[in-house]
Amino acid sequence: MMGNYFKTAFRSFKKNKGFTFLNITGLTIGLAVCLLIIFYVFDETSYDRYNSKGDRIYRVNSDTKINASITSSAIAAPKVAEALRLNFPEIENTVRLLSDEEVRFKKGEELVVEKNTLLCDPSIFDVFTLPMLEGDPSTALTEPNTIVITGRMAEKYFGTTHALGKILVRVSDGKTTNCKITGVIRELPVQSHFDADFLESMVGLPIASNQNLAAFFPFHTYLLLKPQADYKKLETKFPAFLRKYLDFIDAMEKQGDYIKLNLTPLYDIHLRSNRANELGANGNIQYIYIYSGIALFILLLACINFMNLSTAHAASRAKEVGIRKVLGSPRIGLVLQFISESVLMSFFAMLTAVLLAWALLPWFNQIAGKDLTITSSTFKWLLPAVTGITLIVGFLAGSYPAFFLSAFNPIKVLKGQTVAGFKGSRLRSLLVVFQFSISIFLIIGTLVVYNQLSYM
Repeated sequence: MMGNYFKTAFRSFKKNKGFTFLNITGLTIGLAVCLLIIFYVFDETSYDRYNSKGDRIYRVNSDTKINASITSSAIAAPKVAEALRLNFPEIENTVRLLSDEEVRFKKGEELVVEKNTLLCDPSIFDVFTLPMLEGDPSTALTEPNTIVITGRMAEKYFGTTHALGKILVRVSDGKTTNCKITGVIRELPVQSHFDADFLESMVGLPIASNQNLAAFFPFHTYLLLKPQADYKKLETKFPAFLRKYLDFIDAMEKQGDYIKLNLTPLYDIHLRSNRANELGANGNIQYIYIYSGIALFILLLACINFMNLSTAHAASRAKEVGIRKVLGSPRIGLVLQFISESVLMSFFAMLTAVLLAWALLPWFNQIAGKDLTITSSTFKWLLPAVTGITLIVGFLAGSYPAFFLSAFNPIKVLKGQTVAGFKGSRLRSLLVVFQFSISIFLIIGTLVVYNQLSYM
């Protein structure tokens, strides 16, 4: 049955080549832009999802008010990790990261500055998912002056990823340290809220063993909670925990000052955290909402454009509908016929849109500051998304023309009285007004944002 509808649709496309080309072109452009925005949104919302235990990882934050100075930081004192682990059984493990800035490593006689270097606890491999190419994650960073590097850095310094046991000379503050490579890991995914090519052991460092719970050192502290643990309930216990270790808390609060600890879920760090001392530049969930809204509006514009073109083309198909009705075609058959044409046209438009989006991706990356690529993993979500959008767009865009065309009175159609009623369609007028309103809104919004960025 549907095969006959699609055959009829093909014949209709061949008969109305200009209309078909114009409609598919409009849909293609709208769908291509929508796909590019979907690529961006998917990339932003997939940060840190590579961690197998990501739903149980939380970062400890510090909020302080001292005199008139209020600070919200993504860091905690060195002692916090150990103290929390000892006091709360719902915490399975902890790890601390400390950015090691302006580190230089020797490459032959050359000193190379490396920015993506972190000092960390040995437990980093128990908390985060960092697959090793060489080495034992359980012992890799348990000794002083040991280091784990990525395969890319192993190639850079030694010409091979087989760098286990080799020595990397570290130079910092005029001091030279021989670091033994105890592991080689894969590069961290781009969708990570921190980047690291070098993981140095902080075992034995005086700063790591500081016992002052109120000390200000930029340690990024992460908790791995046990399954079923509620981080909100854990947060409510933090005030009593701080009072246990800091006897001046009550005096501070009487003066209106405070020291507070709270948690941020790992998956919320990139889009919902904008604190001081972040490990990297984060995004903003508001932008995701705005871009998603723009994508939806553009898709609606494409659908409305399709509907308007189809209804405008209705007069040329009025006699076809009238003759079919006279020959006994039921209205449901005509509706299915027109919707099948719409779905088929949507399919061709989507196929072209995917190719267009793929071609425009390098240009889009330059504008968005991204490195988006279409890989085999992309197709896992792209194919279902494309199929769903194709069917939805085809049905939405074709539903009104289908019901509009199938409702023609065969007697009036054969007498040529359809066009007058068609021109007076209120719904079509509303669609045109809506289409132009959204277009003008998007154009004005784009110009305002462009002028603001130029001013900044």
